[in-house]
Amino acid sequence: MADAAAAAPGLAPNVRGALWMVASAISFTAMTTLIKYLGGDYPASLQTFYRQAAGLLVLAPLIARDWKGAFRTTRPGILFFRSAAGTLAMILSFYAYQKLPLADANALSFTRSLWLVPLAAFVLRERLGPARIGAAVVGFLGVLLMVFGTGHGLAALGWAQLAALASAFLFALTITGMKVMTRDHSPFVLLVWAAALGLAFSIPPALFVWRWPQPADLALLAAMGVMGVITQACYIKGMQIGDAAAMAPIDYTRLVFAVGAGLLLFGELPAWTTILGAAVVVASTLYITWREQRAARAAAPEAAEG
Repeated sequence: MADAAAAAPGLAPNVRGALWMVASAISFTAMTTLIKYLGGDYPASLQTFYRQAAGLLVLAPLIARDWKGAFRTTRPGILFFRSAAGTLAMILSFYAYQKLPLADANALSFTRSLWLVPLAAFVLRERLGPARIGAAVVGFLGVLLMVFGTGHGLAALGWAQLAALASAFLFALTITGMKVMTRDHSPFVLLVWAAALGLAFSIPPALFVWRWPQPADLALLAAMGVMGVITQACYIKGMQIGDAAAMAPIDYTRLVFAVGAGLLLFGELPAWTTILGAAVVVASTLYITWREQRAARAAAPEAAEG
């Protein structure tokens, strides 16, 4: 995709960033639609293998330019842990998208932002104020509404819902690890390690359910993997160009696209409890993002004076 700035040089940074974020949301919806469409023949662990293989192939030309630099690290242990957690998170996420309506799986995936609150306290040793804790608690109440709002009690909490929540927690772990590693590693090095180790970690579970795809299915699996890379690239670009607090709401447009894709392609109509619970989760995570952005801006002048 050509840079949005080249297409519309007069647009403000936040507008250009928003265009990248919308592109990321559309690409993500296309990827999850393929995950669900192929789910009947290709289990989540096998789809994860093809997703990782396609991602590494896309990165291969960039790695070849300086493969030593691409893999240079001083803390391989954290990279191994982060990649293992990310691979398991991807398998669980793919399983959730296969088994749940697209809107439900997307809504539950948003809880990764809520998991970051306790992880920031225990792993990064960040101080948590009452407002941030309160927003996280409200967000988890929204999750309870999504899961148990049908009135079926614990019976409503199936393996797919548990997989989605566990995936969100593991993705939050990988994000926390990324915050630690970006202190002395470039984003590209982290991306290369995640792609290479992710492929290695995905091979054993894929072998248990292995099947050779038909040419048409192979093309779709490859497209799914490429969509994953495009999603990540567009997201990073959007966050890089625009203000984080302004970009965060745009990311939630994928819930709108998921509802549309689920309704048009799979005949899925989300329950009102899913929509209401998702709205609570989105509102709480947006509040957390806004608070963090405001705190960062307040701390900037103090750091400059010091």
